[in-house]
Amino acid sequence: MKKYLRVYLFVLSLLMVNLYAAAQEQNHDFEISKNLDIFSELYKQLDLNYVDDINPGELMKTGIDAMLGTLDPFTNYIPESKIEDYKMMTTGEYGGIGALIHKQGDYVVIAEPYEGFPAQKSGLIAGDKILTIDGQSAKGKSSQDVSKALKGEPGTTVTLEVERLNETKPVRIELKREKVKIDNIPYYGMLNDRVGYIKLNSFTQNAGKEVQNAFTELEENNDLQGLVFDLRGNGGGLLNEAVNIVNIFVDKGELVVSTKGKESVRNKSYYTMNKPVDLKIPLVFLVDTGSASASEIVSGAMQDLDRAVIMGQRTYGKGLVQNVLPLSYHAKVKVTVAKYYIPSGRCIQAIDYSHKDNEGYAHKVPDSLINEFETKDGRKVYDGGGIEPDVYIEPLKMSPITQSLFMKYIIFDYATKFYLEHDSIPPPGEFVINDEIYNDFMDYVQGREDFTYTTQSEKTLERLKKIAEAEDYLSAINADIDTLEKKLAVNKNDDMLTHRDEISEVLAIEIISRYYFQKGQVKESLDFDPEIKKAIELIEDQEKYSEILSPPSKTN
Repeated sequence: MKKYLRVYLFVLSLLMVNLYAAAQEQNHDFEISKNLDIFSELYKQLDLNYVDDINPGELMKTGIDAMLGTLDPFTNYIPESKIEDYKMMTTGEYGGIGALIHKQGDYVVIAEPYEGFPAQKSGLIAGDKILTIDGQSAKGKSSQDVSKALKGEPGTTVTLEVERLNETKPVRIELKREKVKIDNIPYYGMLNDRVGYIKLNSFTQNAGKEVQNAFTELEENNDLQGLVFDLRGNGGGLLNEAVNIVNIFVDKGELVVSTKGKESVRNKSYYTMNKPVDLKIPLVFLVDTGSASASEIVSGAMQDLDRAVIMGQRTYGKGLVQNVLPLSYHAKVKVTVAKYYIPSGRCIQAIDYSHKDNEGYAHKVPDSLINEFETKDGRKVYDGGGIEPDVYIEPLKMSPITQSLFMKYIIFDYATKFYLEHDSIPPPGEFVINDEIYNDFMDYVQGREDFTYTTQSEKTLERLKKIAEAEDYLSAINADIDTLEKKLAVNKNDDMLTHRDEISEVLAIEIISRYYFQKGQVKESLDFDPEIKKAIELIEDQEKYSEILSPPSKTN
């Protein structure tokens, strides 16, 4: 009798669990149905009763964006009008004129034409201010608005009127749009006789194949003894391309990354599938706070598999996986469906968007919740978001005057002036900012009435004055403050000489880009890059390189 009673109670408990689950699911479905009905009715009432006419599409997108904004910054609505931007992110291709642009004052300016595409072939140059697009004024338009107008189906035309330095009248240029393909690799080459370099900007289609081809070419044509692989500023892209890149340097069958989501269908593991190209060459991967997503999968996997030394700063910490799902009327939604886990088991996500404070802000994983993991050979690594480099390098900081010259487009504008006055310059690596060029630049800056900047010392002194005034000490120290201000003003006048080397580096890179485009810009920057120098030093010091990747010694 007791046996049957136990069976009865067990079946009854199962039934109650199932009924509870069904009730919960039914309640969840009801909540969805109820809130959709409320939203639909609200939308209808606004359309019927709001005092002014409303734009239905704009209002709906605002509502959708606000709703998704409560989740995480990577779950996004993609209306039909933005599909081309989405395609560009995944394929690196779009229909347009092929140029970078930025806003400068009331107008959008050509920042950099891509070599070999309509903007460059038609004669547009960096510094051209876009006055009209197909006869419509571009004054006051945002960079986003102008970008949308410049993009379009390959084969269609767009006519621009631009204001160009040293031209008295607007220049009219007609362009035929083409399919523009942005290179994953803007530059690769040799840093010296034995150390190669590959700069990867994105993970769009075929990135893995492009990296393999670049590496193979470097290996076949040189006495390659090491490689610096640059992922700084690379915001990521396609997961499968990250796996393909890792596969170049690690053996077939290695786990690169796993995804784990709410539904079991999202739980997947990605392994290297092909024969590697090189298992032994020393590798240094450069990363920074702008290295995210696929960049973190690659650098994290290479670290966990003890295959490369990671150098730079801690990466961004984007460990959330998005899938793009179709919606009605050709729209799409990019939804976070899982998290990334690299071979050691670490999750690379830095911010916990599932738990927000009372003001709606999400925060980084606290130190108390950081966990220890081990690489393949037993080195200690930690989660908590992003990839902590094996060799940390303090990021380079510009002086206030250099920052101001750059951010206020003084260097950019001077490079435009220089380009229009000089037909050619020596190639990257040979071009230098000599005394004649730098003195001309100083004269140019002196003539710019809009150029001002504030040093950190001036900011600190201003804060001191406010505190002293609040505490009734200002009158007692006023004379001393005046003396300090005069001394700072004298020193500030000498800043362009004090920071000549730093300013010259930035100026040279900007001028080089006018003649040799992005490839030349990257190549020129390598000569001034302290992290590149440290990476070369590490590769050439094999004892230190091996020591970093060696497992900790174990004692009994």
